[in-house]
Amino acid sequence: MGKTYERIDGRLRTFIEAQPLFFTASAPLSGDGTVNLSPKGLKGSFAILDELTVAYLDFAGSTAETIAHLRENGRITLMWCAFQGPPNIVRVHGRGEPVFRDDPRFPGLLARFPDIDPTAHGLRAVIVVRAELIRDSCGFAVPYMSHDGDRELHGQRFAREDDASLSEYFAKKEHIATSMDGLPGLPLPLHPLS
Repeated sequence: MGKTYERIDGRLRTFIEAQPLFFTASAPLSGDGTVNLSPKGLKGSFAILDELTVAYLDFAGSTAETIAHLRENGRITLMWCAFQGPPNIVRVHGRGEPVFRDDPRFPGLLARFPDIDPTAHGLRAVIVVRAELIRDSCGFAVPYMSHDGDRELHGQRFAREDDASLSEYFAKKEHIATSMDGLPGLPLPLHPLS
């Protein structure tokens, strides 16, 4: 049976922090808009900021749907599954916001991720999520899978870019500055990291 939690602490926090993969789900307000579901990984790119607030680094990708949806309405769900050990699924439903590179809060948030080099991955924003509902469920049907490590391809690809070339790369992509549904996405050009 599922359980509702008041905060992210204890065994729940330990479970979340141990997972190498999580998923984000977001959607526009429009009933015919595109629902987005994204896998997130890379060791060190997720942090629990306090008992109700989590954050993750938003890296270069082919679209900016999550950013666009958060800018429009803030709704987001994060989900972790146990692929090893006892079965469990945890969902954090909440309100999120993309904190962009030019935001005064950005340097302080970035400091919460000391175990990853964001420049190697084309960092676009820090996504901050404030939990409104925290629940778990059984996960009995989730398969066992092993985690062999992070892929190196993302870092290898985007480590070649500086701020200017990364902005140019994003400007050429169809759904970075504007979402698939025409919502404002990533503000370009990128503000320099340093």
